Amino acid sequence: MNARINGRTRLAGIIGWPLDHTLSPAMHNAAYEVLELDWVYIPLPVRDEADLIRVVGAVRVLPFVGLNITMPFKQVMLEMCDEVAMMAKMAGAVNTVHVVDGRLIGYNTDGRGLVETLETEMGFSPEGKDVVVLGAGGAAGAAAVSLILAKASSVTVANRSVERAEELVERVASHARGTKCRAVVLGIDAEESVRSADLVVNATPVGMSPEDPTPIPTEWIGPGQVIFDMIYGNAPTRLVSEALERGASATGGLGMLVAQGATAVDIWSESTQIRTPRDVMRRAAEDQLAARRTKGGAQE
Repeated sequence: MNARINGRTRLAGIIGWPLDHTLSPAMHNAAYEVLELDWVYIPLPVRDEADLIRVVGAVRVLPFVGLNITMPFKQVMLEMCDEVAMMAKMAGAVNTVHVVDGRLIGYNTDGRGLVETLETEMGFSPEGKDVVVLGAGGAAGAAAVSLILAKASSVTVANRSVERAEELVERVASHARGTKCRAVVLGIDAEESVRSADLVVNATPVGMSPEDPTPIPTEWIGPGQVIFDMIYGNAPTRLVSEALERGASATGGLGMLVAQGATAVDIWSESTQIRTPRDVMRRAAEDQLAARRTKGGAQE
């Protein structure tokens, strides 16, 4: 935490509900200290849309440099911004807001965080690969968009409500160029796509609780595949654990959390000379998780 808070200190923070276990303040404040930014990052727990409207109004007049947006407000935030970047429009969700002279400019850094983490942690490039995205919400939209822009050969969106999957595919299809996009029901209809996929991304909340089942039968997963679960916490999700047992490469979403947060700082700083240190943010997040394990904290 910035020990030199003064009358010129700028604010940043995360809006969502609940925020009891968020790692973002630890990650961001560690980065600000290293970058010598006179900023401080705080959690802003907001229960509902009515309260969100009031908080956003305050953000416009207070010395905020930016916000991160998490569940359940990524999609509604899209409508509250004065300007929205194309990737966020395609994803149908905003997770990062840059506050400039009281105006809110919306971005989505989740997808960029996903691709960055796949490349740096898994050695995986989506270009020319077949991908399945599980889910059709804001996180799934960000994943689909980023994988299309990374030139994946195909992106299949699998969701329990095929109508929502079709809406997502329709939204991104005009930007797909050489990427084949389709929607399927998240069930037996998705089996063939999952078995033949190079990459499977879990963008559903299934797995956030240790008691959760896997979002797909892990019998569909095998060696040579990459499984990316956006969920992160004190322990690997059941999907990650069982995928590893079946010979796949698999990881949780901590690296993506770090990368999307660092990209947000890159945007807020408006500097082409600074690249936010991912290693510093990762270390702060891991220290926070380790402290929770010591205290017997629950998985996020």
